[in-house]
Amino acid sequence: MKLISFAVPSYNSEAYLHKCIDSLLVGGEEVEIIIVNDGSKDGTAAIADEYAAKYPTIVRAIHKENGGHGSGVNYGLRAATGLYYKVVDSDDWADADALKALLDKIKEHLAADTLPDMYFVNYVYEHVEDNTQYVNRDCARKMPKDKFFGWNDVKEFHLSDALMMHAMFYNREKLLSTGLELPEKTFYVDEIFAYAPLPAMEKLYYLDVDFYRYYIGRVDQSVNIASLTKRYEQHIRVFKELIKSHSYDDIKSQPKGLRKYMMHMMSVYYLLVACFTNYYDDPERRANYKELWAFIKETDIKMYKKLRYRSMGVLINFWPWKFRGFLLRVGYAVVRKFMKVG
Repeated sequence: MKLISFAVPSYNSEAYLHKCIDSLLVGGEEVEIIIVNDGSKDGTAAIADEYAAKYPTIVRAIHKENGGHGSGVNYGLRAATGLYYKVVDSDDWADADALKALLDKIKEHLAADTLPDMYFVNYVYEHVEDNTQYVNRDCARKMPKDKFFGWNDVKEFHLSDALMMHAMFYNREKLLSTGLELPEKTFYVDEIFAYAPLPAMEKLYYLDVDFYRYYIGRVDQSVNIASLTKRYEQHIRVFKELIKSHSYDDIKSQPKGLRKYMMHMMSVYYLLVACFTNYYDDPERRANYKELWAFIKETDIKMYKKLRYRSMGVLINFWPWKFRGFLLRVGYAVVRKFMKVG
């Protein structure tokens, strides 16, 4: 039985795919590794096939036309057979000791017939260029440790606190039951993956290990500030998907802890969209920002009122456009200095 299915969406990943896959092979026969080659033009396909040939009971290689990160996640999920589903980007890697500890915990829960719907772990920003780290411990601050719990046991999230894709292991069958299908050829779909399935996950477990190692610092990385602001329309597209995934009334019907978290995240996601769209001032950005508000108003008037008048980003709408970019650049510089996120 495969305890964890690791999907590794890969596009032109020959420079770092070995490190990623080698870190997951620590799981041995208890894991499956699904390398989804997303139409790469370099040696990624050959590397994937080499691993599949060398480890035929652990590694599978899927080759497809380019469809973006979300497409790779979708293909991986459809092919997965493990109890839990985890996405690991091809330039990231897993900590060996943390992986072993998680597998031991899953086996313990499986033997006792107490498997949760979802596991949470810590993740680490690995700044390879200067060999420094930032460990995200939002789960440690907000969740009971080493015990089963529900959403009402989760402490309230504030400011930029968030549950990221890197920290999540979804029960595969529960995840499939949500009908999740990420949009193709779209950046930043991680936000959808980390938000839309949550109402289906009722029984939770947090393991205090630094599992996911998130490479950061590449010039071409999609999370550097140049990319984030240039691709502001991608953020708008993803935010619209989030708006459609759960209505305001649907969220209000959830358990109190989950309700508060989901509304918090809608506020956070809106703030990000507002920041990256307003980072520069031009007629096209103004028009797209206006159209986004019209979309929200038409789709969910209650959510519109919440975000427009009672969210973290509400002040942005009252700043003159010519000052928004300056203030947002200053704010982002502070965050970047602390976490070095882009």
